[in-house]
Amino acid sequence: MPHEPRNITFLGREDQTKHYGIGDPEPAHIDAVRARAHAGVPGFTIAFRGVSAALSLVYWWANENELHADFYLAPLDAPDQLGPYESTGIACVWELEVIDFERRAWLQDVLIDEDLDAYLSRALDPVAI
Repeated sequence: MPHEPRNITFLGREDQTKHYGIGDPEPAHIDAVRARAHAGVPGFTIAFRGVSAALSLVYWWANENELHADFYLAPLDAPDQLGPYESTGIACVWELEVIDFERRAWLQDVLIDEDLDAYLSRALDPVAI
């Protein structure tokens, strides 16, 4: 299977949640994953327009250093119709780009520097991977 780069973009922040898109997700998809974010808890979401489905990933930080997650799936023609996604997979190479950035930011800004505001103001620059 040949590699096809996907765009990864920062879609903004609401409260303590940062939002990212991979593969140019539909606005309805972006809205649906934003609605699943955990209010008042630092974290991030990923709306991923995959080849065969719209993936919605919600991550949040807990117990100082743990990254927790909820995963949802929807058909491409109804990307706001999210249902639970059960899988043994952890993440794909594109999602790992966001996760790695957020892990490094959390480690430096929150765990080392104790500056949640710095973490919340930092975002991954747009990139094609």
